[in-house]
Amino acid sequence: MYDVKKSLSQFGLSGLGPIHANLLPEALSEEALKRGEVQKSADGALVAKTGVHTGRSPNDKFVVRDATTEKTIHWGPVNQPIEPAKFDALFERIAEWLKGRDVFVQDLYAGAPAAHRIPIRIIGTNAWHSLFARNMFIRPQPGQAVDEPDFTVVHVPEFTADPARDGTRSGTFIIINFTKKIVLVGGTSYAGEVKKSIFSIMNYILPAKNVLPMHASANNGAPSGKRLGDVTIFFGLSGTGKTTLSADASRKLIGDDEHGWADDGVFNFEGGCYAKAIRLSAKMEPEIYAAARRPGTVLENVVLKPDGTPDFDDASLAENSRACYPIDFIPNASLDGIGGLPRNVVMLTCDAYGVLPPISKLSTEQAMYHFLSGYTARVAGTEKGVTEPQATFSTCFGAPFLPRPPEVYSDLLGQKITRHKVHCWLVNTGWSGGGAGVGKRMPIDVTRALVRAAISGELAQGKFVHAPAFGLSIPESCAGVPAELLNPRAMWTDKAAYDAQAAKVTGLFRDNFKKFADRVSPEVRAAGF
Repeated sequence: MYDVKKSLSQFGLSGLGPIHANLLPEALSEEALKRGEVQKSADGALVAKTGVHTGRSPNDKFVVRDATTEKTIHWGPVNQPIEPAKFDALFERIAEWLKGRDVFVQDLYAGAPAAHRIPIRIIGTNAWHSLFARNMFIRPQPGQAVDEPDFTVVHVPEFTADPARDGTRSGTFIIINFTKKIVLVGGTSYAGEVKKSIFSIMNYILPAKNVLPMHASANNGAPSGKRLGDVTIFFGLSGTGKTTLSADASRKLIGDDEHGWADDGVFNFEGGCYAKAIRLSAKMEPEIYAAARRPGTVLENVVLKPDGTPDFDDASLAENSRACYPIDFIPNASLDGIGGLPRNVVMLTCDAYGVLPPISKLSTEQAMYHFLSGYTARVAGTEKGVTEPQATFSTCFGAPFLPRPPEVYSDLLGQKITRHKVHCWLVNTGWSGGGAGVGKRMPIDVTRALVRAAISGELAQGKFVHAPAFGLSIPESCAGVPAELLNPRAMWTDKAAYDAQAAKVTGLFRDNFKKFADRVSPEVRAAGF
C-alpha cells in the first residue's frame, strides 16, 4: 500500500504539515481558490499570477557537478556547475523550511511508451502548481498503482536562496542533481520551470538509450490505431508556427512541444499542452481558444475582463501569458501520445530578413546543419530596443534544455534520418519580397499548402532548382501556390538589395556555426552557407 508520508520521510522531508497527495483537478481547483492562490474565470478556468517571473530564468539554472556528470554535461552558460555540498545544504534548508507547511504531491510520468517512461514526483506548496503538473504530465490510469519516483522536483516558490551561502546567482534557483535524481526550484512561481526541468532530464537520459529527444511538435496522418507510416515532426522556436502548423484537423496531434524519436516511432513526453495565450483568437486558433476557456485549465498571467472572461489581447501582466490544459481538451489529439516512424521532418524559421525560400528540401547533412543552427529572427518592435530584424540561433531548437554536447543530438538526428529515409524540409514562415517593414509576411494558407504538399509526397516527386545564395533546393512548382513565391529573389524588386541581405544572413549563419566547426563532420560543415 502506497504511504506518501513514509515515502517523503525517506526522501528527506519529515515534519510536514498536511500532505495533499494526488488530488484530482476538482479538489485542486477548490483548494487553490480557498487558499486565495488564484482567481476563477467566468468559464471556470483558474487564473494565476506569477509575479516578477513571467518566464524562465535561464541564468539561474545549475547542474550538480560530480562523478556522474563531470564528463557527460556540456558545461557553460546553459549548464552552470554547482558543487554537491552546496546542493545538499540547500536541500536541508528547504526541508527545514517545509516543516509544518502544507505540501501538494503529484505522482506522474514523463514519456508515453512504457519502454521510455519515467515516474516523476512533483512536490510543491501551491495547489495551482499541483494542478499545472497534473495537466502537464502523463497521469496514471484510474486504479493504476503509483510508482515510486525516478526523479523528484521540489518546487518552493516562496523560498529564496542566499547567493553567498548557496552558490546561486540570485534568490531564484533551478538546480538539477542527476546523481540523486532531484530538482530544486525556488524563488519563482513561473510553472514552466517545472515543465522544462523534466524536459532537461529527458534530454539527458534518452540519448544513452538511442532515443532523440526533441523540442518539437508532431502529428500523424495514419488511420486511427495505425502506428506506421505518416508522422511529421515540426521543429521551431517560438513564433515560427510550430503549434499552428501541427494542429491540422486532417491529422492526429501527437503533442505540441516535447517528443522522443525511438527506432520504433515518435512519442510525446507529456500529457498536456502549455500554449501561449497572448492574442489567442477564436478564429485563428479555435481549438486552443476553446481549451483555454474550460474548467480544469490553468491560465498564467492572463488578465480578466470585468465580466470575468479572459482578455487574451491584454499583455499588461506578461507577453508570455500561458494556458495549460490536458491534451484531451484538444479534439483529434492522440490520447496515448504514441505515433509511428516519421516520413517528414519540418524545420520552421520565421525569417524577418525576407531572404529564405518559403520551402526547401534538405539533404541529411543540411538538416543536421540547420538543426544545430536553430535559426529564426525577431521582428523590430516586438521587444524594447529591437529596431531592426535580429537573428536568433538556438542549438537544436532548444539550447536552454540540452545537458549534453550539441553533437550528441545532431548525430542522432542524422542517424535516424538516414536509417528511416526521412524527407527533411526547411520552411520559412516569415517575410517575402523584402524584410519586415518592407516585404509581406508569408500567407498562412500558402505555408499550409506547401507543408501539406511536402507531407503528401507531392513535392518530393517534383523538380527542384538551386538557390545560389544558400545552396538550397527549392521546388519549381506546387499546386495552389504562385510560382514566383517559391523563389525569394524573384519576389524582390531590387535584386541587388536581396543579394546584399542574403549575404548578411549567410554571414550570420557562418559566424554562429564556428562554435560547431570542430564538432561535426566535413560533410555537415560543407552543407552550410
